[in-house]
Amino acid sequence: GLELSHCVGANSLGPAVPWKSGGPCKMKRVRTVFKPEQLERLEQEFLKQQYMVGTERVDLAATLHLTETQVKVWFQNRRIKWRKQSMEQKAAKLSQFGVIQPATADSTDIKEHEEDTVDVEL
Repeated sequence: GLELSHCVGANSLGPAVPWKSGGPCKMKRVRTVFKPEQLERLEQEFLKQQYMVGTERVDLAATLHLTETQVKVWFQNRRIKWRKQSMEQKAAKLSQFGVIQPATADSTDIKEHEEDTVDVEL
């Protein structure tokens, strides 16, 4: 679920440490562990369409007993994984034919899709 763990500190066994001096503790979300059936269905939907929005996302979340945010973040992370795999396959094909990709091409592709980068794990 979406439970929050204790404050993040230098030593998990020690007392809670404020994230910034005088500020509140930084709460760390517990990572969602998806059931195999949920992952299978999410993957099936991803194969149909890489973007899940609106009522489709609400319906899928309800069907899988997940929150809409969990489904949204799963799709965002899956798109990132898909792009990375696509770039690796493209690079492998090009190297097979002796074509070398410039190093800047990968960083350009990633920067174009920064809106999908998610730092929060649910």
